[in-house]
Amino acid sequence: MLKVLFTTVSRSLISLAGVVLTTISAVLFLSLFAIEEFGTGHHGAYTGIIAFIVIPSIFVLGLVLIPLGIALLRRADRKRLAKGEPAPLAPVIDFNIPRTRFIVAVVAVLSVVNVVIIATGTYKGVETMESTEFCGGACHSVMSPELTTYNRSPHSRVRCTQCHIGPGANWFVKSKLSGSWQLVSVALDLYPRPIPTPVENLRPARETCEQCHLPTRFVGDKLKVITRHAEDEANTAKKTVLMMKVGGVRESGARGVHWHVDPANTVKYRGDKKRLYVSEIELSLGDGGTRSFKNEAGPPTDGGVMVMNEEWRTMDCVDCHNRPTHVYQRPVDELDLALTTGMLDMSLPFIRREGLRVLKTPYASWDLAQAGIKKELGEFYAKNNPDLDAKKVELASDALFAIYKRNVFPTMNITWGTYPSFRDHFDDSGCFRCHVSDMKTPEGKKLSQKCDLCHVTLAEEEEDPEILQMLSGE
Repeated sequence: MLKVLFTTVSRSLISLAGVVLTTISAVLFLSLFAIEEFGTGHHGAYTGIIAFIVIPSIFVLGLVLIPLGIALLRRADRKRLAKGEPAPLAPVIDFNIPRTRFIVAVVAVLSVVNVVIIATGTYKGVETMESTEFCGGACHSVMSPELTTYNRSPHSRVRCTQCHIGPGANWFVKSKLSGSWQLVSVALDLYPRPIPTPVENLRPARETCEQCHLPTRFVGDKLKVITRHAEDEANTAKKTVLMMKVGGVRESGARGVHWHVDPANTVKYRGDKKRLYVSEIELSLGDGGTRSFKNEAGPPTDGGVMVMNEEWRTMDCVDCHNRPTHVYQRPVDELDLALTTGMLDMSLPFIRREGLRVLKTPYASWDLAQAGIKKELGEFYAKNNPDLDAKKVELASDALFAIYKRNVFPTMNITWGTYPSFRDHFDDSGCFRCHVSDMKTPEGKKLSQKCDLCHVTLAEEEEDPEILQMLSGE
């Protein structure tokens, strides 16, 4: 019987191809699986894609081709018999024959092995597709900016899928269907540059963010120290100290920052698609009261045409923390951080001012940016500080280019300000989308703009704030 089976398979090129594909892919899969499980080192996104998606797919294709080839061969044999032509006899399965029972047992064992390989490949394939390496590395040209900012973020140990998909099979299927079109867009170069935000059809923050960050735990105050550097020769460091009112409704009845997502209240708003402008607000308060506000100024006209959203949106975490992971910093923030941490040498005269100037200069590529920053900075110090150590200037140029490279991506048309953050009120964004003087009730009452709603200023632009001296015991 085994001889007849092999003869049948060998007569069909389709079945023979299936046997070859299945055998080779099984050996490759088991080898790569052993390397993945017992090897050392990082294997990257493409290794996972090949090992647990491509090869198992070839394995299944081979299994399908084997019976398909046999079926087509049998069909051809029946046609020959109908014409009176001789055809090979079909194998007779008789379990009374020990050899037949042995062959069936071998086939059954091989079937179990096939099932194990397919199940393992499916499991590891899903695991690969949910990995950060797959999300950020497989489509490198598109996702390089997001992966770069992700690696610097507070959520760098949280997998992409935990925020973008969350738990549950329903959202997993939705994400993979959406990802299919994204794959086509990348392959055919149809994707927009930059990628538009906010992400459409993103799962509500209450089902993702709040799995870790519970609104009921947003209590108390938080001390925040902001260090800025002046654009003088000494790059003088100055500190602003704020007491942030983090909690929701406070004991005094006052409202803190996270009152906006307090489970007892519902805040809804309507504005443009990018959420840069808010036209109307509706508040449903815990005591049963309601309030409505309307922006009487209308959308701005100097920022291009705004596409308005006709639907109301319930405010959640990402309406303020819209860049919780993929944070593109402002150049001033990056420079102040670099000077504070020592990435930039504060002894370089006017490095804060000149650094800001060269970072804001537009460049068509990273290569041109690296050369331009080095040239501009070198010429400035050669002219104004000819005795300065050239090595210091070179290190500063390298540091400025590193800042540029992690925030500006010319190939994706991402520059400073492309993706603004709403978690503060710089550049009239964030808080000031709602808390503006033109946002009024039907009776003409304005939405409050008082600074102490969210924070108390303990020191502002001071070189050595007294409050910090007291807290440090000096």
